[in-house]
Amino acid sequence: MGENETSLPNTSLQEKKMAYRKVNADQRIQGHSQYLDNDDLQATTLELEWDMEKELEEPGFDHFQLDGTVDHHSGNSQNTNIDLEPIQPSASPKGRFQRLQEDPDYVSHYTRPTPKSNRCNFCRIFKLFCTVLILFIFGILIGYYAQKKCSPSPTSSEPSDPHFYHEILKEIKAENIQKIFRDLIQLPRKEEDTDIAMKLLVQWTSCGLEDVQLVNYSVLLDLPGSSSNTVTLKNSGECFYPSGQKCYRETKKLHSQDLLYSYAAYSAKGTIEAEVIDVQYGTVEDLVLIQAMTNMTNKIALLKLGKSPLLYKLSLLEEAGFGGVLLYVDPCDLPKTQNLSGKAFMVSLNSGGDPSTPGYPSIDGNYRQNRSNLTSLLVQPISALLVKRLVSLPENRSKSDECIPLKLPVTEKRIISLNVQTVPTYKTISNVIGYLKGSTFPDRYVIVGSHHNSVYGYSGQEWASSTAVITAFIQALMLKVKRGWRPDRTIVFCSWGGTSFGNIGSYEWAEDLKKVLQRNIVAYVSLHNPVRGNSSLHPVASPSLQQLATERQGLTCLGKMKCPGSNVSSVQMQGDSDYFINHLGIPTMQFSYEDIKTLESPSFLFEALFPAHNTVTEELDPLFNLHETIAKLTGEVTLQIASEPVLPFNALDIALEVQNSLKGDQLDTRQLLAMASRLRDSAELFQSDEMRPANDPKERAPIRVRMLNDVLQGLEKNFLVQQAPPGFYRNILYRLDEKMSQFSVLLEALEHCKLHQSNETLQAALSKVLNSINSAQVYFNAGLDVFETAFAGKK
Repeated sequence: MGENETSLPNTSLQEKKMAYRKVNADQRIQGHSQYLDNDDLQATTLELEWDMEKELEEPGFDHFQLDGTVDHHSGNSQNTNIDLEPIQPSASPKGRFQRLQEDPDYVSHYTRPTPKSNRCNFCRIFKLFCTVLILFIFGILIGYYAQKKCSPSPTSSEPSDPHFYHEILKEIKAENIQKIFRDLIQLPRKEEDTDIAMKLLVQWTSCGLEDVQLVNYSVLLDLPGSSSNTVTLKNSGECFYPSGQKCYRETKKLHSQDLLYSYAAYSAKGTIEAEVIDVQYGTVEDLVLIQAMTNMTNKIALLKLGKSPLLYKLSLLEEAGFGGVLLYVDPCDLPKTQNLSGKAFMVSLNSGGDPSTPGYPSIDGNYRQNRSNLTSLLVQPISALLVKRLVSLPENRSKSDECIPLKLPVTEKRIISLNVQTVPTYKTISNVIGYLKGSTFPDRYVIVGSHHNSVYGYSGQEWASSTAVITAFIQALMLKVKRGWRPDRTIVFCSWGGTSFGNIGSYEWAEDLKKVLQRNIVAYVSLHNPVRGNSSLHPVASPSLQQLATERQGLTCLGKMKCPGSNVSSVQMQGDSDYFINHLGIPTMQFSYEDIKTLESPSFLFEALFPAHNTVTEELDPLFNLHETIAKLTGEVTLQIASEPVLPFNALDIALEVQNSLKGDQLDTRQLLAMASRLRDSAELFQSDEMRPANDPKERAPIRVRMLNDVLQGLEKNFLVQQAPPGFYRNILYRLDEKMSQFSVLLEALEHCKLHQSNETLQAALSKVLNSINSAQVYFNAGLDVFETAFAGKK
């Protein structure tokens, strides 16, 4: 072979050039796709190693130039003939093999028997296969025995197990709640809001809650001045404090705190001297009657709390021309067990949030408005004892069991001087926010809210009761989390500050995160003042959550703890749920214990914050069994909303609530009823076509469930009206109280017509309701269309 190659140098060189051109073309193809098996390449390389090395050692090879090569590293290069670096013997064996294979003289040069390397390659493949098989079998055995020793991790189907919730809730015990409660009320009474919040943060963190934050806001509070407000009778010159005690220096020192905090926050400041006119509850009927009898301009109204929101009644009095208001609670409206006739109280005239930043959060850099007075009226809460002295009635005017409501004699004229002084002050209020991140839908939030530290002992133990219940729930929940379980959706635990001044903490936090919360909040569960009485369980829920509340109430109250309660209703509730209902349209639920007498009394008496003595909560619930029941009810509905694949919201109940709220003979609602009927048809179709299949695990496709939950989450947003009367909910699905069956905005507009002899307000209210129903109808239809389009051809 050496001789042939020496005698034919030109022919050999030409053949090499042709071979390398072919190799270069093949290499370009290989740059884009590698389809050959590496084992085959290795075998071929072993077989041809000697031949390639000999050929590569030929003279002049190091300076061989490849023809027609293309630079693949620079897409903009125009030079296609590139001098490559000298090719070393370690170049790609794959390329060398292809070059030699395509040389037409290659086979004639070398003929040899089948190499031993093919047989070695087969042995290698067989050994590799056996190794993989052994490892696979060994892995199965390890997994099997490990699964027997370790408890299985919770799955998404676990929450459907009826014993699942019981495993968590059984850890909530009355004695534990009582211990937390007593620890809280031992805290110094004059501690700042931030100090209480810090201690709560430490407590929640010690329970195991992973992400707990302290969120502070600097807000405008209206605090009492250095001296108490006073009421002076002009005919006798007697001076009285709001509690009914005379203005003696000894009395002032003895009860200075209660005297100072008997006031209306954000009232107008100053002194007014005028005649007192008894307006009773300040309803439209009361004002129409008085308007026909006397001039009300710059007079002082004697007003009973209750029957309708205080802010609404004050707006009517302000519109009628009054200059001041003496506000009190009639003893006949209170349970006999509550003897509050000698006590004044505090109220807030703030509709919600920091008054200096209405509609936007109180963060550094935001503009602050000068709004320390939220009304032009001088408002002063007084005790029933002082009212009796104003009307010249004896303290014990009747020995019978029948209670006679207080009323100022029409024939008598009382002129008084009212002095109101408060001090607007910027203070820091703190929210404690704790997150338990969800495993499947971490971007969907279920919020559980309580509040902490009322104003200087006013309703002083309500916050401790509320905080003890939510803390006990966190403790029980984190025991399950430590064993590996998590809810599907994120649970956010919130303890709000500044609640007594108008739900300031919750408003500021929600305004700060409004864009995120509008998309992500699923529901709000309230724990505001859970034990207000001990005779009746009082559940309040959005229409979409009424069925869930009814079911949980029936199941939890069976057994050793009976909890007779009323029907679940959608009525305006007290506390920090306000923003989430009225600005975000979030389904909301609250369980609490009430007195039967309280439920039968005029509504909105809860707006008065009385100074509470230290044992009131333990007198109502000495063994804390009622607290335990509330904690378990709240915990169960929270877990179900946070863990069920399909949100437990009932779309049809919303349509039924709308129909029921339009019944009655006072208004012509035929057009509204027709639209409500169409809304019900759409809701029934949505419930049967989309919700029922999604509740079947066999048809529970993740994308379908996510779409369905997004529709359910936004249902109640359609019933938010742009503007409502002061004190009324913007969410028209909520009524003022259980005694009212129709939409509150419609009844208020009907009453307003009597006062102004015009139906303009009524027509505007009818339009608001009509637009809300139509919006919900469009929303349902749009949801159905989306499902039909997304799953067309898949059914």
